[in-house]
Amino acid sequence: MTACAIESPSTGAEHEAPTTRYAITADGAYAARLALDGESWFPERWTLDGPEPYAVPLPGGQPEEPGTEVQPMGDGRVLIHRLVERRHSFSLLYPTGPGTGELAVGAVECGSDTYVTLLPPAPGGERAYALAVCETSTAVWLVAGGAAGPERVAQVPGRCSGGVWLEPAGRMLALDRELDGRTKTVVVDLARDGAVSPLLEITPDSDDRLLLADPDSGLVMVSSDAASPGQERLGWGVLGSTLPVRFPGALRLPDCTVTPFAIQPGQVLTPENCAVALRVDGPLGTWVGTWRPTERRVRHLPAPEGWLAGTGLWTPTGVLRLPYATAQTPCGVAALTPPAPDPTPTEPPETAEPEPPAPRPVPLREAPLAKAAAE
Repeated sequence: MTACAIESPSTGAEHEAPTTRYAITADGAYAARLALDGESWFPERWTLDGPEPYAVPLPGGQPEEPGTEVQPMGDGRVLIHRLVERRHSFSLLYPTGPGTGELAVGAVECGSDTYVTLLPPAPGGERAYALAVCETSTAVWLVAGGAAGPERVAQVPGRCSGGVWLEPAGRMLALDRELDGRTKTVVVDLARDGAVSPLLEITPDSDDRLLLADPDSGLVMVSSDAASPGQERLGWGVLGSTLPVRFPGALRLPDCTVTPFAIQPGQVLTPENCAVALRVDGPLGTWVGTWRPTERRVRHLPAPEGWLAGTGLWTPTGVLRLPYATAQTPCGVAALTPPAPDPTPTEPPETAEPEPPAPRPVPLREAPLAKAAAE
């Protein structure tokens, strides 16, 4: 049987298909996407923190290009990233009665060999960041929420992708950096002039990526080929732990691609009890999986019709909220409650394919966030 593939962010120059461009604020209050009306693309804001979700269209004077990016801000405005030749312009959109207001916040000019993409929404919702990736280095830009237009806040050697926020202040940003033929995760401290330090290195010769992190519990989901050279597998660890990253056999699903997209918050002292939501793509379609580090199996759930695949949020009580859009319900959120955890949850060590015993994630065990918290 073919082992499951792990979906990792690309550093290529192409934009992701707009039908998958859907972003949710860190607090789950707002979302934004590029929606389709006939053959025309337009930005759309979703309000998610009320009794019922609802969408507000934010069309401009002309249809948007398919590669246009949008991101919700904490105050309900929507940041839009447009590319015109080599000029990456950023504006904030907001509803104004029957029309759309637009506040230009500036632009970043780059060479043709540079790929610019928005990072995931930052905690707090007041600021937005983008990566500008060229052949030898990556710049982190503050593109909204700064004092005077876009500002370069960090320069990282190597080609970076991904982007995971590690704590609620929006200071520590984890990036997957490709350098000297290997990919490792590093931390960029945006409050210390973009100081870069290593975060995840399982073995010197492995490609290691950080996919998700929960600031409450410290639970992280990673992908790495350390356990099976040449084949990426899903693993989990805990920030600050002395234990190595573990690669459960339960997360290997035959002939499927598994992508974690959300971790249950609020489990401060028990990271192993956090539920993790998985997008599963297989021969029969796309569905939802849920898993906990304490469990030996993945729970499989049908995705709602029109699910904006790979997006969603957990509530602290363990309800998975999945956004969807259909012709009948253009703005909907389905609430799924997975079955209760197994009564005797354990993840026994694998015997056929053991985890790497000695190497540990470096420096997860050194808790680089503790130093930042002390400052």
